Amino acid sequence: MTGLSPTQRLHVLTKLRGRDLELLLSDFDAFAHPYQLPPLVAANGEDWKTWLLIGGRGAGKTRAGAQWVRKLALLQPRSRIALVGETFADVRDVMIEGESGLLAIHAGSERPLWQPSRRRLEWKNGAIAQAFSAEDPESLRGPQFSAAWADELAKWRHAEATFDMLQFGLRLGERPRQVVTTTPRPLPLLKRLMADPANAVTRASTRDNAFNLAPGFLDTVLARYAGTRLGRQEIEGEIVEERPDALWSRALIESVRVAQAPPLARVVVAVDPPASAREGADACGLLAAGRAADGSVYVLADESAGGLSPAGWAARAIALWRRLEADALVVEVNQGGDMVRAVIAQADASVPVTAVRASRGKWLRAEPVAALYEQGRVKHAGVFPALEDEMCDFGLDGLSGGRSPDRLDALVWAVTALTFEARGEPRVRGL
Repeated sequence: MTGLSPTQRLHVLTKLRGRDLELLLSDFDAFAHPYQLPPLVAANGEDWKTWLLIGGRGAGKTRAGAQWVRKLALLQPRSRIALVGETFADVRDVMIEGESGLLAIHAGSERPLWQPSRRRLEWKNGAIAQAFSAEDPESLRGPQFSAAWADELAKWRHAEATFDMLQFGLRLGERPRQVVTTTPRPLPLLKRLMADPANAVTRASTRDNAFNLAPGFLDTVLARYAGTRLGRQEIEGEIVEERPDALWSRALIESVRVAQAPPLARVVVAVDPPASAREGADACGLLAAGRAADGSVYVLADESAGGLSPAGWAARAIALWRRLEADALVVEVNQGGDMVRAVIAQADASVPVTAVRASRGKWLRAEPVAALYEQGRVKHAGVFPALEDEMCDFGLDGLSGGRSPDRLDALVWAVTALTFEARGEPRVRGL
């Protein structure tokens, strides 16, 4: 079946009935794309310990990772497997309960028992898979495993620390192995893993899995993103480095990254509201940052999102403001200042709003902020992949990935409010 086209496979399925059809559908190897099957050896010709499946969105990476875990658990009784995602919610919603997750791909008689309270799956033969979040690398200190599946590593907030802790835990059995499934970003960790000849690497494009995607999906995303830097990353699964004329570089951002912020004297939440909530409209940029006693600024959170109504982005911004006990909500009011103030007042009239208005182009507003990064005066407390992608793809045209840089706009407003505007009398607190 692996040598047949999608149309030919569908023809075979229409000819089967009953038990024959059930058996064939349960055989993933018969329908898998070649890149979804584990390589025989690493790049150096020897057995691999790490298999990296690098692909675009919708390329079938999750299904491949889940099927690898399924086969291992069923064939190796009492095996111990780590399931690591960006957050515990991602492990649960995508890797375990998702449409291509572990529960969905097992037949009823072999399906493992999912225990959410214990964050683990148990198979009847004694195999166990435990769920871990990359937000908490220390949770991997202590447990030991014979295998691991790491999903969307390029999005992990504490990628280096989490991956390191996972390696120390892979110490059971004769040949511990791990699979990494991710859409790529130019992270140092991912590039090191891909360059290591002891690892096996397979690549996939969203196009390769078109037969299994919703009708029209590929046409829509290709029409909008084909040929763009974002499309090369999210569709073709390429590692795309920053553009030459960008104000920020990956190396610069890495040089100012810290694990967490110190006690902060002032915290703001900055909002770049979208002009419309219709499908395809700009996202709402929503960033939080704080200023330490020495004047350094720390980026704390990126909760930008698309498709939000005015009431939706206002509620989201106020929730972040409350969670961080921020001092002010900095909001761009170019898109209807009175409406913006009214929406926030309706959500919570007690929130102090600082209205800002853009009088210069995006590049000119961003230049002073980029200079602060170069001076080491702005730092990232954690990893913010989507924001950092925008920063490293922001050029003289004022666009990032061919679109408005909404996250970057919010970042500029937050840093500007903390650095170049009147500071007032802050109260000191720790985060």
